[in-house]
Amino acid sequence: MKYLRYLLLALPLMLYFRWNDPESGWAFLTAALSILPLAGYMGKATEELAVHTGPKIGGFLNATFGNATELIIALFALKAGHIEVVKASIIGSIIGNILLVLGLSVLLGGFKHGTQQFSTETAKINATTLLLAVIAMLVPSLFMHTKVHGEAAVNLSVEVSIVLLIVYGALLYFNFNNSDKVAQGAANTTEATAITVTEKTTAGTVHQPVDDHEAAWTKGKSLTVLLAATVAVALASEVLVGSLEHTVSSLGWSEAFIGIILIPIIGNAAEHSSAVLMAMKNQIEVAAEIALGSSIQIALLVTSLLVLAGRIFDQPMDLVFNTFELVAVVLSVWIAKSISKDGETNWLEGLMLLATYAIVAGGFAFA
Repeated sequence: MKYLRYLLLALPLMLYFRWNDPESGWAFLTAALSILPLAGYMGKATEELAVHTGPKIGGFLNATFGNATELIIALFALKAGHIEVVKASIIGSIIGNILLVLGLSVLLGGFKHGTQQFSTETAKINATTLLLAVIAMLVPSLFMHTKVHGEAAVNLSVEVSIVLLIVYGALLYFNFNNSDKVAQGAANTTEATAITVTEKTTAGTVHQPVDDHEAAWTKGKSLTVLLAATVAVALASEVLVGSLEHTVSSLGWSEAFIGIILIPIIGNAAEHSSAVLMAMKNQIEVAAEIALGSSIQIALLVTSLLVLAGRIFDQPMDLVFNTFELVAVVLSVWIAKSISKDGETNWLEGLMLLATYAIVAGGFAFA
């Protein structure tokens, strides 16, 4: 985080291009660089608030703001009519968290500590939830290629989104009310002795290392930073989306590549670094929960909100994805489930995850 803050220098440059050359590639670049530290400050402010409010309310805040940056970017893109970019960013976030974030965490953690262990119970819940999300994405796509078209596909996607929101709420309720049992199970199966407080974040069961210390920020400062960072992210998202078409045409990038590769990395950089740091501290379970929990929140909450927001913006969005996107998600979830079933990881498994991500990213880059 301390290194990312230097990227805040891009914020005044972004404001300059916002008023003088909003459609340029420089506007896109400075907006993207600005979002990186702002997302980190949003996460830091949420964590500090969690210390003040306690694990349950704090967990709800984390579940709400866990992927707020990506949601804000996607909302601006959706409102501007870049529906394919929005749908691509959903796929990119899911596979990026599973393959890139978890892969890098497992690789570096394995290099430093050898074989690392984690709770299989939590991993099973996360894997099952991700499978549900994949089914939800497959159904509208399959029907689109058979019987459902146009407005019917959108209506089906809305119905699926409502179901996913109900599941997400039930998952949060389950996690919040079974925190003690999950924490005890984790304590018996992992060596993450530095974790002294277990909080529920995102959609899965995410263990945040609090180390029994007081909040570094006051409640007022945390709220102020959270509000200011959210407003700044919204402004940067507007500039990013406004310069999107020019960037696509001038650099020759496809909207799918921007949505699947760039936007997830921009929106989740701070969270990605946290997962890697936890793995290098021999807390692979924390790293895995950050990565998988974020994927679950994207699949269940963010996706559903975007489909419903499409109705409000008069930009009907469905959950119909192309074959390559669906295959990428299915393979990512399958690999995550395969790696998590034995309760341990090593650097070679991390390398395999990263290799898979490189192959998938290359496919989207050359498509």
